[in-house]
Amino acid sequence: MQPKAVVLLSGGVDSTTVLAIAKNLGYSVFALSFHYGQRHEAELHAAARVSGKIGVSEHVIATINLRVFGGSALTSDIAVPKDRPFNEMSHGIPVTYVPARNTVFLSFALAWAEVLGASDIFIGVNALDYSGYPDCRPEYIEAYERMANLATRAGVEGKALTIHAPLIALTKAQIIQKGVALGIDYGMTCSCYDPRPSGACGRCDSCFLRSKGFAEAGVPDPTQYCGPSEDEDLPEGHYLKVTL
Repeated sequence: MQPKAVVLLSGGVDSTTVLAIAKNLGYSVFALSFHYGQRHEAELHAAARVSGKIGVSEHVIATINLRVFGGSALTSDIAVPKDRPFNEMSHGIPVTYVPARNTVFLSFALAWAEVLGASDIFIGVNALDYSGYPDCRPEYIEAYERMANLATRAGVEGKALTIHAPLIALTKAQIIQKGVALGIDYGMTCSCYDPRPSGACGRCDSCFLRSKGFAEAGVPDPTQYCGPSEDEDLPEGHYLKVTL
């Protein structure tokens, strides 16, 4: 019988790669996505495409409302930062950080894993090409795993639970190369924090890191970026974000 694993799936590059990794390792995958009040709900459509294409045993979209707290550009009316230089992204915690988001998400994954009898949870956090989020660090994952094994019936009864973060030490380029080797079509994914009807904005931190990753990986970027006509502040050609 295949071992079961819960995989947190946002529909972006990282979580899609993690889903493919878990499948490739032989797990029966249970994908978990969240409608949490985020402005970029396009990611949920991407998650549905990914789970259908790669194939999962079940895909659950849990509804929670982090917008009642706000505190982030993704869950309130705070503007999403655009056109930030890369060195600025590498310092400090940006307003796109959603307070305690990964802690909340992992708690839901932990609950589902207990119900399923699964001992493995996969998450696509990354400590290199990221935007300064504190809940993407190795120390955080290690601490959460310790807590999970103290706080659950399975852990108390000796059935240890493991939080897998296989991308934690990889660059975005390395992640994309790994995913391409696994046959992922990244055209079905969505990473943009502020998507428009015709595609990704091409200007937010997430779009920049995604485009930079494809360029450095030497892989054509399949992302559909919106044109300048959809944003009066977007200069002609600017949405072609990274060229190396």
